[in-house]
Amino acid sequence: MKQKYFKYINTLFVVIPMTMIMAFVGLIRNYGLGQDWFYKFISAWSVMLPVAYAAAFLIIPNARKLAEKLSSKS
Repeated sequence: MKQKYFKYINTLFVVIPMTMIMAFVGLIRNYGLGQDWFYKFISAWSVMLPVAYAAAFLIIPNARKLAEKLSSKS
C-alpha cells in the first residue's frame, strides 16, 4: 500500500472503534438498553464517525508537534 493512503486508513481504524465505544457508553448512560437501543446507537455513531475522523486530522498533527516540543526539551 502506498504511504499516501496509509495515514487515512490507519486513522480510520483508530476512529471506528473509539467512536463505537463512545457512542455505546453515551447511549447506556443516557437511555439504557431500551427496546430501540440499537437504532439510537447507530444514529449516534453515524454522526460521531465523520466528525471524529475529520477532527483526528486536525488534532493529530498538532499533538505530534506538541509531543516533539516536549520531548526535545528533556
